[in-house]
Amino acid sequence: MQTGRLALPVGPLNHQRDSLALDTGVAELELGYARFMSADLESTLLSAWKQALIDKKKTVEVDGETYTVRQTAKSKLKQVDFHFEDRELRGLEQNPNTKSRWAKMAREGGQVMQFLEHGKYIAVVVDGKVHIYR
Repeated sequence: MQTGRLALPVGPLNHQRDSLALDTGVAELELGYARFMSADLESTLLSAWKQALIDKKKTVEVDGETYTVRQTAKSKLKQVDFHFEDRELRGLEQNPNTKSRWAKMAREGGQVMQFLEHGKYIAVVVDGKVHIYR
């Protein structure tokens, strides 16, 4: 028997009815699609988001390691590169001056941080909620 994963159909779902909170590595459905993500990774992304954007720390601690929060040169957005397990991740504050729905949330006062792995967007944290990209 497998643990830590939940097999769900991939495809459009009823947003309110089918949303699941991640507790133990089950699929995230907030964007309307099933996606697997470990609960450890989710809590790590939430922690990095909180330390960088909410607590406004100059460093972020992940798994006992400390990583510097920098600012991007042009837009002065917060950015932090860190390791989680065998993954190299980057947290990047959402640029409010773009046309995405995440930028709109940031313009409206939301605390939004995108997460990338090898230059590809993998997740976003908005006001403490993790959304996984398909």
